Parts: sequence; C-alpha cells; structure tokens
Amino acid sequence: MKRNKILVVDDEHLIRWSLEQNLKKQGYEVVTAASGEDALRIAREEQPDLVLLDIQLPGISGIEVLEKLKDYDEELVVIMVTAQGGLEIAVNAMRLGAHDYVSKPFNLDELAIIIRKALETSDLKREVARLRSETKKSFPPNIIGDSRHMKYLMEILDKVARSEASTVLVQGESGTGKELVAKWVHYSSNRAEKPFVAINCAAVPATLLESELFGHEKGAFTDAKTTKKGLFELADGGTVFLDEIGDMEMGMQAKLLRFLEDRTFRRIGGGRVFSVDVRIISATNKDLQKAIEEKSFRNDLYYRLQVIPIFLPPLRERREDIIPLASHFIEVYNRDFNKKVQGIAPMAERMLLDYGWPGNVRELKNVIERAIILGNDETLLLDHLPLEIVAKSSSEGGAQLAPMSMFHLPPEGVDIEEVEKELIRQALDSTEWNQSKAAKKLNLGIDAFRYRMKKFGYLK
Repeated sequence: MKRNKILVVDDEHLIRWSLEQNLKKQGYEVVTAASGEDALRIAREEQPDLVLLDIQLPGISGIEVLEKLKDYDEELVVIMVTAQGGLEIAVNAMRLGAHDYVSKPFNLDELAIIIRKALETSDLKREVARLRSETKKSFPPNIIGDSRHMKYLMEILDKVARSEASTVLVQGESGTGKELVAKWVHYSSNRAEKPFVAINCAAVPATLLESELFGHEKGAFTDAKTTKKGLFELADGGTVFLDEIGDMEMGMQAKLLRFLEDRTFRRIGGGRVFSVDVRIISATNKDLQKAIEEKSFRNDLYYRLQVIPIFLPPLRERREDIIPLASHFIEVYNRDFNKKVQGIAPMAERMLLDYGWPGNVRELKNVIERAIILGNDETLLLDHLPLEIVAKSSSEGGAQLAPMSMFHLPPEGVDIEEVEKELIRQALDSTEWNQSKAAKKLNLGIDAFRYRMKKFGYLK
C-alpha cells in the first residue's frame, strides 16, 4: 500500500526535525526543505501528497511558494503554518488555495488530525476526478442503429445537444432507451462537465417527490432532521432527467410547471429563492394527449415540456437495427463474461428478426446476456434463445421453417447435423410439438421423425 508523502517546509531545523520524526511514526514518508526555493524544487522532484508550509521563510515567502505550488499542481494539499497573530495572512492564504492553517506553537495531536482529514479529502477529490475521466471515456453512450428512424433521430439529438433548448420530452414504449437518449444529449452538450441526475417519478411517493426535486430545510417536516438540497439544486448547470413524467401527481405537476417558468424555487419550509440553470429532459411511455383528455395530466405542462419532442420507435418498427444491436450486446457481454462468441447462426438470426420484441431493446439485451452466459459455443445458436422467442416467431407467421435461401454454404462450411437438428426443432415449435404435423412439414414418416427426435435429444 502506497504511503502518503509529506513535504515539511520550515527554516527552523528543530521544527523540521520534530515534525519529521513525529510524522514518520504515523506512517508517512517525509521530505523537508528549509527555504521556499528548496521547497519548489523538492515538490517537483518528490511529488508530495501534502505540503506543511511555514508562512515566514527566508527569500521568497510562504505565500509566494503557495501560489507557485498551486500553479504547478492545483490539487496539491497545502496546510499553512503561521506564528501567533498571523491570522489575517493565513486567511489570505486560504483564499489563494491553502487547504487549512495551524498556528505556532501547534499541538502535534491536533496537527495529526488536520493532516489525516486533509489527505482523506484529497484522496476523495482525486477519486472523483478519476471517475469523471472514466465517465468521459464512456460517454456519450453509444446509440446503435442503421435504420432510417435511427439516422433521423441522431440528427435531431445532435441539434438538441448543441442547442440551449431547456426542455425536451422523450416518448416511447418501455425498453426503447429513453434514458440512454437523455444521457447522450447531456454528455454531447456543453453541460457534460456538470451533473446528470435522474429520478423515476413513478417510483417516488408523491409526498416525497417535492422534497427530492426541490429539497427541504431542517425542521420543515417531522423527519427533516437536516437541510437537504434537491436534485434541481444539485444539478445546477447540468441536466435533470424526469423519467415516467406521465405518472406525476397533479399537484406536483403544478409545482413543476411553476419551476419551469423561470427556473426558480424554494426548498420546502424555506423562504430563500434559489435560481438554477438546468436542462429538463422528461420521458414517458404513456400517451400524454390521452392523459390530458382524461384530466390526469396538465395541458399547459405538456406544452411546456415538449419544446423539443422526441419519439423513440419500438424495435419491431426498425428491424434493421435488431442484428446490429444484438452484435453490440454480444461484444459487451463477451467482455463482461470473458466469452468469445463471434457471431449469430443464420437460423438464430432469423428468429431474432421475426420476433415481435414487446420489451424492445431492453428485452433484446436481456436475451443476449442470457445466451452468452448459458452458451459455450463460438456462435450464438438457436438453442441459446429462449423457447418463447422461437415459438412466438413461428406462431406469428414470421418464420415457419427456414427457407432454402438460408442454406447457401458459407466459405467455412456447415455442420449438416446441426442443420438437421434445427429443422427438427423448428418443425416441432411451429406445430406446438405435435409430432405427426411436424413430421409432415419435413415430409418424413412418423417413425423416421421420432428416430431423429431421439437422436437429437428431443425425445427420451
């Protein structure tokens, strides 16, 4: 485990020696400097995690050293050491970026606590910076699709991301990727450095939703033991994603509409007015026009939310995207589960294309995850798909039996037994496992068909 390194800067030898011995006992690695010039040189060479810096130094002052250290590494933790009566100078140092200050003569136990907390804060900041860096690499998220629908959608999303449009309404069935679209818009915009926060309006009780969005003051209600910032306040400069907006209670709709007018609000139980700059992206799988007719959704809120309306078509209406999406998920789960699936077998591909996908992209993702986990082949086969997909694809008339055009030999050849096995399986599935009807579909006698069923494990 890496030990934190501390640079002690003081022109008094006894103080340097005393601090060095004490800090080493606490497990720190310690380097020292007697002047500001030495401190700057050693800081560059040793890359300390924290600097304990005396303000009164020969040559350049501690304040000048602080400024130069911060120019070199803005995140470097610097604790200033000042003589009694130097409070004003210490406060000025804090304005220039010092983390804290201690006065001479200092208590070593108190100093140890200050140093430990400062390093914990520094570690936390660096971890946040690392996570933000990783987030930048993975966002904006990849939106897969070659269909006309998706190409048009990407054009719209690109314009929205580059605009200052403050309200966007995303509509589509469950599983079509509404939150993915919201994240794409956020991370492709000039708000990407600011927070993206999401809340499911249907999952939060109406009595708590106002507190979640606007926050509350201490004592505002029985359980309000501390002041809490709401999501709008936390996301200032960024984006708030309101999922399932169609399920928001009418009273809360009125409060949201008021906020949308000028982006100002009060915390529950508070009098101070807060003003924030947030983009609101709302999403719903409900027909809001119908909800308006049924008096369950406000007409004025609907028109305020849909300044930029975006509709995500269901997967069944963009079948050109099914195989590209499936291939993408195969790559993802190959990495996650250390598998090496290289592609999709023709008959499995046909079933994926013919299935209705009522759960849309989310359902396809789950199916591919299951297939990768349970399969041990280098190709995703029909056997790896859930039975309901094969059965429904056949019963819905999309695929009766695989047409002969599917059996053009690929360069690497095929396993004839695998083809025969799949034909037996398809015949059974398409007839709800009626052996006589399945045998007729393949122009086989019932005995020959039953023999093949036993051969391939379909009959015990």
